[in-house]
Amino acid sequence: MKVLQSISLKKVMQYAKPYQSRLYMVVVFAVTLSVFAALRPYLLKQTIDAYLKVHDKEGLLYYIGLMAAVLTLEVASQFYFTYWASWLGQDIVKDIREKLFRHITKFRMKYFDLEPVGKLVTRSVTDIESIASIFSQGLFMIVSDLMKMVVVLGIMFYMNWKLSCIVVLGMPILVYATRVFQQKMKVAFEEVRNQVAALNTFVQERVTGMKIVQLFNREEIELEKFKEINSLHNKAWLKNILYNSIFFPIADILSSLTLGLVVWYGGWNIMNGDTMTSFGDLFAYTMLISMLFNPLRQIADKFNVMQMGIIAAERVFEVLDKDELIQDSGAIVAGHFKGDIEFKDVRFSYIKGEEVLKGINLKVKAGETIAIVGATGAGKSTIINLLNRFYEIDSGSIIVDGSNINEFDLDSLRRQIAIVLQDVFLFADTISNNITLNNPDISREDVIAAAQKIGAHDFIMSLPNGYDYNVKERGVMLSSGQRQLIAFLRAYVSNPSILILDEATSSIDTYSEELIQKATETITKGRTSIVIAHRLATVINADKIIVMDKGQIVEEGKHYELISKAEGYYKNLYESQFAVENN
Repeated sequence: MKVLQSISLKKVMQYAKPYQSRLYMVVVFAVTLSVFAALRPYLLKQTIDAYLKVHDKEGLLYYIGLMAAVLTLEVASQFYFTYWASWLGQDIVKDIREKLFRHITKFRMKYFDLEPVGKLVTRSVTDIESIASIFSQGLFMIVSDLMKMVVVLGIMFYMNWKLSCIVVLGMPILVYATRVFQQKMKVAFEEVRNQVAALNTFVQERVTGMKIVQLFNREEIELEKFKEINSLHNKAWLKNILYNSIFFPIADILSSLTLGLVVWYGGWNIMNGDTMTSFGDLFAYTMLISMLFNPLRQIADKFNVMQMGIIAAERVFEVLDKDELIQDSGAIVAGHFKGDIEFKDVRFSYIKGEEVLKGINLKVKAGETIAIVGATGAGKSTIINLLNRFYEIDSGSIIVDGSNINEFDLDSLRRQIAIVLQDVFLFADTISNNITLNNPDISREDVIAAAQKIGAHDFIMSLPNGYDYNVKERGVMLSSGQRQLIAFLRAYVSNPSILILDEATSSIDTYSEELIQKATETITKGRTSIVIAHRLATVINADKIIVMDKGQIVEEGKHYELISKAEGYYKNLYESQFAVENN
C-alpha cells in the first residue's frame, strides 16, 4: 500500500512539470516563512534581555520596529506561499481532470456496461478535488512546517541548550502518537472514500430512475436501503472523529507539560543565579514551544489531508491506467462513403463464451434500405454497435466500401455513421445545441432548413424561445415523439453516409409516428440505411428485410417474398403481430 501511495504521489507530481517556476516559488516562500516565523521569538528575547531589562527606550523602539518588519515579511510570505501552492494545485487538478474526461470518452462501451456511473462521477469530481488538497493543505504545508520546526530547534539550541533538551524529551512521544494516528486515519479515510462512492452510485441511480421508484411504490424500500448505506458512511466518518478526538488532546497535553517543565526549570535556574538562563529565554520559549509542537500536531492533520488526496489519486489513476480504450490504429481517414457494407462470418460475445452473434454474413448495397427484425435478444442492436466499433468483434470482419472498419480512423468512421436510437438522450441545453451538438460547422440556417424539410419546424417554433428552448435534463420538457424528431434532426444535419434507425418508432403516438415516417423517408433518401424495427408494418417497403433469431440470420428478402413462405419465421412473426394489433 505504501508503495502504491508513493507511486501515486510521484504520478501527481509529474503534472507539476509544466509549472516548475511556480513550484520553485512555493519552496522559496516556504523557506522565508520558516525563517521569519522562527526569528520573532529570538528578537523578543533580545528585546527583553538587552533593552527592556536595562530600560533602553531607543533600543526597545528599534527592536519593536524590527519585529514589526519581520512580522510583515512573515505575513507576506504566508500569503504568497498559500496562494501559489493553492494555485499550483488547482492547475494540476485541472490538467488531471481534463485528461481523465478525455480518457473516459475513449473507453469501450463494455467498460460502461460494467462500471457504475456514480463511481465514475466520484472519480471525476470528488476524488479530483481531493487531489488539489495535496498541494493546498497537504504536501507543501508539511514541508513548510518541517522547515519551521528545524529552524525553531536550531534557534532553541543556539539560545539555551539545557531548556532545549527538556523540550526535545517530550517530542518522541508526540512523534509516536502522530505516527499511530496517521496509520489509523489512513484506514479510516479509505473506508470513507469507499462509502462516498457507494453513496454517490446509489443516489445517482435512484434519482435517474425516480419514475420507476414512484411508479412501483418503492419509496420506503429505497429509503431503507439508503439508510443502510448512509449509516455505513456515517460510521466511517465517526472513526475519523474518534481518532481526532483522541489525538489532539494528547498533543495539547504534551505541549502544555513541556511548557510547564521549561518554565519551572528555567525559573528555578534564574532564582539560583544561573546566568545561562534569562527572562528573555523564558518569554521566547513560550512562543518557540508552541511553534514547535503546533506544526507537529498539525502535521498529523495535514498528513491525513494528504493521505486522503493520495488515496483519491490512486482511485483516479486506477481509471487513467485502465486499458479499456478502443483500438484506433486505422490510417484511412473516411471520406463520404458510398455505403457498401458487408459482414463476413462475424462472431461476437459480450461475455466470453456466450456468443450473441453466431457467424453473421450480411451484404448491404450502397443506397439500399434494409430492415433487421426479430425477437428481443436476437442480436439486432448488436450489429449496429459493432458497425460503429462500440465493441470489438471476436472473429470475422466488417467491411465498408471495400475496407475493414479497423483500418479507418475511428473519429472519421463515426462521422460517416448516424444513429437514431429508441431511447433518445438529450442534454440539458437548447434544442439547437442538442441538434448540432455544438458543431461549429452546422449553422442555425442549416438546422432550420433541415427541420422544415423533415417536418419538425412547426413544433419547435411552438415552444417558448423556439430553437433556444432549454429541454432540461434528458429532454424531460418534450414528449417522446418530439425527442425522437430532435434525434432525427441531429442525424440529418450531420449528413451521414450511413444511417441507422434503432427501434425509432416503437414507443410513440400515432401523430408523432406519421411525422417520423415522413422524416424517415426524407432522411434515408439517397443513403445506405439500416432500420431495426419491432413493428413490422414500418419496414414493409424496405429493399431487403433481414430476419434474425438467436444471433443468426434465419431469413432475408423483400416483404412479399418472406410473407409468401409457408411456415416462414417472418410470416409467423408478421401474422402474430398483425393479429395482436387488430384485437
